[in-house]
Amino acid sequence: MRVPDLATATGTLLAMALLLGSCMGPMPRPISPLNSRLEALGATREPSLSGRWLALISGRGGREQVMLLDLERQQPQSLMGLNRADAQPLSVSVDAAGEKIALVRQLEGRTELVLYRRSLQSLQPISMVPNGVPKTVQLQADGRQLAVQVSRNGIWQVDLIQIP
Repeated sequence: MRVPDLATATGTLLAMALLLGSCMGPMPRPISPLNSRLEALGATREPSLSGRWLALISGRGGREQVMLLDLERQQPQSLMGLNRADAQPLSVSVDAAGEKIALVRQLEGRTELVLYRRSLQSLQPISMVPNGVPKTVQLQADGRQLAVQVSRNGIWQVDLIQIP
């Protein structure tokens, strides 16, 4: 059995890597116009992407709020009644219709989970049973269920919550 020299082995590995890389197609790239708009909002975090909707937490000057962007129009949407000056958003998620937004926020020294219905401009608190402190939330694409990371007595758990 012939053992290939280092140059031959390296060349073969490089050729295989290039061949495999070309099978994967073009590399993903950021969407420049949208990224420029996001930068104009200030610091952004906790993105939630579902269908044509992008929900995120945006902050400027120490005040953070939830933003909803229509990606087809590249325009922010109104969220009347959702953002409060005395609340700190922690985690956000949006459904594929852009109708429901789930939010974990701190308000008056407590952490709470709420569901916002955009067409009604209404906010509904969601109780944690048994009691716990929510940390992150993910809304199912069809808006019918939430997955919530909850701390109970120092132990992290995940609750699945049906939305009527």
